[in-house]
Amino acid sequence: MAEMDESNTGEVDGNTPAIERLERDLAREHDRYLRALADFDNYRRRVERDRASAAQSGKREIILPLLDVLDGFDRALQQIIGAPPAVIEGFEALRRKLLGLLAQHGVTPFSAVGESFDPELHEAIGTVRSDELAANTVAEELQRGYRWGDEVIRPARVRVVV
Repeated sequence: MAEMDESNTGEVDGNTPAIERLERDLAREHDRYLRALADFDNYRRRVERDRASAAQSGKREIILPLLDVLDGFDRALQQIIGAPPAVIEGFEALRRKLLGLLAQHGVTPFSAVGESFDPELHEAIGTVRSDELAANTVAEELQRGYRWGDEVIRPARVRVVV
């Protein structure tokens, strides 16, 4: 039996370069496997982020026209002052319903008049002079601004005191 052990040892010694090569190949393939796993995980995160971004973009495309509809209700309510009370109440109810729907999706109006002009929140359409308001103060709101969560989805269009 001792002879067999010696012959087996000789075979192992003779195969040492082959074993070392196989171990290097195994380590290289394991490294490639780990990189592929990391690449796939990064790909999965990127796809999820892109999907969420596309969903947000789609919502934005729906919300912005709804804000225009809401502006239409505001203008209509200013024009129908002499209309029958039922007509005015109907317009107001529809406006409230639309505002509620937008609020359910995180869209809320913000006020601008009397606030200091902020280019992140306001779009200056014009300027006015005033003895009562300080310079760089919003004097008039021409179109209401809205936030969607923490983001300004539409800035308020305003006139600013100079």
